Amino acid sequence: MRLVDAARLRRLIRMGAYDGHTHGLARTKLQANLIVLPSRFARDFQQFCLRNPKSCPLVGVSRHGSPLLPTLGDIDARFDAPRYNIYRFGELSRHQADIIALWRDDLAAFALGSSFTFEHALIERGVELRPVAAGRTLPMFRSAIPTFGVGPFGGEMVVSMRPIRSEDIDKVRAVTARYPHAHGAPIHVGEPSMIGIDDIRLPDWGDATELRRGEVPVFWASGTTARNAIQRARLDISITQTPGHMLITDIDARVDVGAFKIF
Repeated sequence: MRLVDAARLRRLIRMGAYDGHTHGLARTKLQANLIVLPSRFARDFQQFCLRNPKSCPLVGVSRHGSPLLPTLGDIDARFDAPRYNIYRFGELSRHQADIIALWRDDLAAFALGSSFTFEHALIERGVELRPVAAGRTLPMFRSAIPTFGVGPFGGEMVVSMRPIRSEDIDKVRAVTARYPHAHGAPIHVGEPSMIGIDDIRLPDWGDATELRRGEVPVFWASGTTARNAIQRARLDISITQTPGHMLITDIDARVDVGAFKIF
């Protein structure tokens, strides 16, 4: 399954034949978080992303009322993520396999680059990523780092954590810096309390991951920052992909961030 190409993987997802994590899949392609919200909030949310590019690297925006993200390939926001979270007034209402029945003409879709995009490059260079190998959702934490608020959107930066061998830290920084559209280089390495995290055994989202001897906690800005912001905004409806279940695009993983056309 790890070598399946992007178009075939989306066909499997659309047929309901695959609803799992997307770690390691379509390894040369950009993976993305999905955000769907009412169009009347679209301008503020887009500005929130543009003011917080480390956490919310905006790589695609649909036209108002359209579920299509054509600049990223044959992408339809209604059924191309393996699994969706539905929020009502900021509270998680349910999970489901598609959002066809929920789509309305007053919705807009946004795609934010995911750090899953660079994982294959780290693995190819000998960096061990245990959560990936185990098929687990990365642990994510609310940090003490504030975002730049716009309209109803704001709150703290959410960070993801990967345990990295100390001898690989410089390599990890260098490799991930080449993917600015997928969160880029880490925002913090080492002591979690310095960014407001009390206990890495207790993530706010995702699966807890232990640190082993010789490993250091390494933190990246996370697209869950956007999920946190829309939950705080308490919109009547908002939709995201379920953590770990990303959109697989047709865009090469190493594409220059400046190549993205935002409507």
